[in-house]
Amino acid sequence: MTKKDQTLSFLLRRFEEAGIQPRHKLGQNFLMDMNLQKLLVRRADIQETDIILEVGTGTGGVTVQMAPLARKVITVELDPQLFILAGEELQDFENVVALQTDILKNKNNLNPIVLDEINRARAENPESDLKLVANLPYNVATPIMSNLLGLECPPKSMTVTIQKEVGDRMMAQPGTKDYGALSIWFQSQAEVEIVRIMPPGVFFPPPKVYSAIIHVDFMPEKRENIRDLRLFHEFIRAMFFHRRKFLRSELLSAFKGRLQKTEVDAVLEKLNLSGECRAEELDVPTMIQLCDEMNRMAQQRSSLS
Repeated sequence: MTKKDQTLSFLLRRFEEAGIQPRHKLGQNFLMDMNLQKLLVRRADIQETDIILEVGTGTGGVTVQMAPLARKVITVELDPQLFILAGEELQDFENVVALQTDILKNKNNLNPIVLDEINRARAENPESDLKLVANLPYNVATPIMSNLLGLECPPKSMTVTIQKEVGDRMMAQPGTKDYGALSIWFQSQAEVEIVRIMPPGVFFPPPKVYSAIIHVDFMPEKRENIRDLRLFHEFIRAMFFHRRKFLRSELLSAFKGRLQKTEVDAVLEKLNLSGECRAEELDVPTMIQLCDEMNRMAQQRSSLS
């Protein structure tokens, strides 16, 4: 019997004993392949001073592998039954803080309870790096990673299992169907790598899509090019709100009531951009420059009114 079979048998037995059924609406797909679990942890390159954030404790299988390697593990599980089940596996680890809560306050904000725990751990260990290492619930993987990247001090790295299509979007290049706000948000601040593509069968229950282990390295020198992170995030999301609109029309919609057509045209001319191109054609540096010029023009107009 393989390790994978043993792990699946163990999980099924534990679920039966606890009367638990995986909940699709919570994005629960458990990574059963022990070699892939180890690859996830190994690629995270956990150091003894690291603070690890795990979202989706599940049964604690990955948590118990990380705990001996890190200074502290903060693990978050929404499902109360799984939280109890994982607690039985984690009770001997003094450096594990388990939170039974939602990682998200809402789509655009992380839960203050989790942020407080992270900030407390950082204050107690100022020399430590924060890293996200998790088999993320698929239905909330994108807002979790996007919001973490938007923090003033984001994780040094994120090593996660997510839907392959989300990883493809993060790495997509201009002019491709997958290129959009998510691509720009990550590429403007980080380096993204697909570590391993995984078929549905390595999970229980198997999802309907392929998955991937993704590694994201935060690059502070990239973020330095962004003047206002919040404004930039809002800007790129607005640029892809109507994906097929021409750039000029998208800019006019995003800055309606703040800029006149002549002012939008002036920005496009300054940057030598055609109003009839689309946002998906612009690379990351151009999008950053366009954001800066549009907001500068809007602020200038506001100061004169």
